Amino acid sequence: MSRILAIDYGRKRTGIAVTDPLQLIAGGLTTVPTHELPEFLERYLRAEEVERVVVGRPKQMNYQDSENMARVEAFVRALKKRHPELPVEYADERFTSVLAHRAMLEGGLKKKSRQDKALVDEISATIILQTYLENKRLFNKKGTS
Repeated sequence: MSRILAIDYGRKRTGIAVTDPLQLIAGGLTTVPTHELPEFLERYLRAEEVERVVVGRPKQMNYQDSENMARVEAFVRALKKRHPELPVEYADERFTSVLAHRAMLEGGLKKKSRQDKALVDEISATIILQTYLENKRLFNKKGTS
C-alpha cells in the first residue's frame, strides 16, 4: 500500500503528517516554510508512494470558511495541476491547534517546546490525518454492516 499525506496549510508554515504504508497510524513528518512547500512535496512524492493528500479545511465556529481558505484553495489548485493523478480531499481542521497544545501538555513537553509553532503545526497535521483515518474506518465499517 501507499501512504496518505496530510497538510495543515498556513500562511507562514505548513505542518505535514503521513501514514505508515499500511495506512494504520498517522505520524508527524515535519513543518516547512509555506513558500518551500511545493519543492518539498515534489521531493517527497518522488521518494515515497502517496495514495492521496488530505488538506485541512480552515473553518470558523459557524462552519463558514475562514480567511485562509482562499490561500488553501490556491495551493490545492496548484497541487492538482502538478499532480492530476493524486486525489486531494479536505478535512475539517477546527480545534486541531487546541488539541495539539493539549497533547503537548499531556505529553509532558516543557513550556518552551509547547511554544514552538512549527511543532504545533506538525501535530495539528497529525491530528487532521488521524481523524481522517478514524472517520474512514468508521465509514467503511458502517458500509459493510
